[in-house]
Amino acid sequence: MEKPAPADHQLDQLIARRWSPRAFSGQHVEDEKILSLLEAARWSASSFNDQPWNFMVARQADTLAYRNMLDCLVPGNRAWAHVAPVLMLAIARKTFRHNDQPNSVALYDTGAAAATLTLQALSMGLFVHQMAGFDAEKAIETFKLPDHVQPMAMIAIGYPGDPSNLPEDLRAKEVEARTKQSRLPLADFVFKDEWGNPAPFL
Repeated sequence: MEKPAPADHQLDQLIARRWSPRAFSGQHVEDEKILSLLEAARWSASSFNDQPWNFMVARQADTLAYRNMLDCLVPGNRAWAHVAPVLMLAIARKTFRHNDQPNSVALYDTGAAAATLTLQALSMGLFVHQMAGFDAEKAIETFKLPDHVQPMAMIAIGYPGDPSNLPEDLRAKEVEARTKQSRLPLADFVFKDEWGNPAPFL
């Protein structure tokens, strides 16, 4: 299902097509495509080229690992994400590799890597839904994460599915059109000279 952004200015098709569906097909995602997603993240930009991201990956065929991922999700996300054939946990390393000092942009860089992964997915016919709704403490315990990393988001990946298979309370939201009103106007976040002063070229 496609829901292109009704943008005011020209966008690349990958960006315009990006949205976060909940309706996934159970169709298997080929390992080669999963590797391409992770390769895209690998080549994302980062401070000092530190690459502070890690990804825990579970395919539905990895029964225990997949169940552990699902168990970390809040119930509302678990209700639809269990159909997605691939689940990932994005993790940020909080210290630089070269000197073990705090990396103040690790979260920023990990988000950029996840965004790069998302666009790569779209280029191959896959969709991505990133989720803040998960139990970070449970993820730390389940996956034995060390103290110098921080779980950031759960990610569902797969081919688009049929919205009619979603729980009833999510179906209408899945098919509703995207509107310009759902996005802040540029003047609300693009400033010049001082905070809150919209840039004159907008």
